[in-house]
Amino acid sequence: MKALTFQRYGKSPQIGLAEVARPQLKPDELLVQVHAASVNPIDNMIPTGIFKAVVKFELPATLGSDLAGIVVEVGRRVTRFKPGDAIFANIFDQGTGSIAEFAVVPESAAALKPTHLDFVQAASIPMVGLTSWQALKERAGLRAGQKVFIPAGSGGIGTFAIQLAKWLGATVGTTTSTGNVELVRSLGADEVVDYRKQEFETVLRGYDAALGTVRGDSIEKAIGILKPGGQVVSLVGPLDVAFARARRANFVLTAVFALMSRKIQRMAKKQNVTYSFLFARPDGAQLAQIGQLLETQRIRPVIDKVFPFEQAPQALAYLAQGRARGKVVVQMLPK
Repeated sequence: MKALTFQRYGKSPQIGLAEVARPQLKPDELLVQVHAASVNPIDNMIPTGIFKAVVKFELPATLGSDLAGIVVEVGRRVTRFKPGDAIFANIFDQGTGSIAEFAVVPESAAALKPTHLDFVQAASIPMVGLTSWQALKERAGLRAGQKVFIPAGSGGIGTFAIQLAKWLGATVGTTTSTGNVELVRSLGADEVVDYRKQEFETVLRGYDAALGTVRGDSIEKAIGILKPGGQVVSLVGPLDVAFARARRANFVLTAVFALMSRKIQRMAKKQNVTYSFLFARPDGAQLAQIGQLLETQRIRPVIDKVFPFEQAPQALAYLAQGRARGKVVVQMLPK
C-alpha cells in the first residue's frame, strides 16, 4: 500500500510517498481504509528528531495521526466496532501513522464518525479536538464565566479551541492577522487583538488561563495577562518534569526537561500562576463526546485546504508556512 513516510531523522528526512506493507492487526485493533487524514504541526516536527527521545518510531515510518475512514477488519477482542463502520480517530504516539491507504487504530482510540460530516471534515477534528478538550476542560478546568487566552485563533487549534471554550461558557481572547479578524469573531472570540497593530500583552488583562500555541516569547508574555492562580497550558514547550514523569523518562531526560522549563517555571511562580506542558493523547471516549458537539453543530470544522493523496508532501509544506486558516487535510478517496 502507499503511505507518506520519512526515512531518517534530521535535516534531510526524505519525506515522500512509498510502498509499504499493509499493517498487521492486533486483537484490540481495527484495520481502517483511510478516506482522509489531516496534517498537524507535530507531523513536521517529528522528522526533525526533536521528539525522538519520547515518541518512538521504527524507521522508515508513516507520518500522520488523524484519520477518518471505513473499518474493513477488526481484531478478535474488538466489541464496539464492526466492518463497514465509519470512524474517526487519532493514533498519535502509537508507533504508526495515518497518511496511508490503510491504518491500524486501537479500539480505545476510535469513535463513530459524526453522520453529517464527510470524511474530510471528520479527519480534520481528532488532534485539535482532543488537544483542546484535554487542555481546556481536563487540565485547566475551564468553567463558565472564566476568561481564556487562545493565541493564533485562525489556526487549526485556535479555530477549534475558541468554539470549545465558548461551549464551556468562557470569555475568549485571541490574536490573529487583519484578514482573519472576522473569522475568529464568527467562531465566538470576544476580545480580538490584531497582532499586526497591537501587542496582546498591552491590551488583555485578568485572564484565568492561557494556551501556549505559538513558539518564541509568546508564552512568557501570556503570563503577564493572567490573574494570580491562573494557568498556562503549553502545547509547544518547553517540556517539563511532570511530562517527563508521565512518560517514565529516565533520570537524564528528566533533568534535561527540568532545565528546559526552569526559566518559564520561575516566571510563572513569580506571578503566582502555574505552567504545564501538554502532549495530547488518543482517547476514543473523549472523541465520541466531541462528536456529539459536532452532531449538534455547536462546533463546526474549519478547513483551509484539501490536498489529494499524491500531494501529501505538499500538504505538509503548506502547513509549515504557518498561514493556514483552520485545518489542512489529505484526501485519499473521493467523497
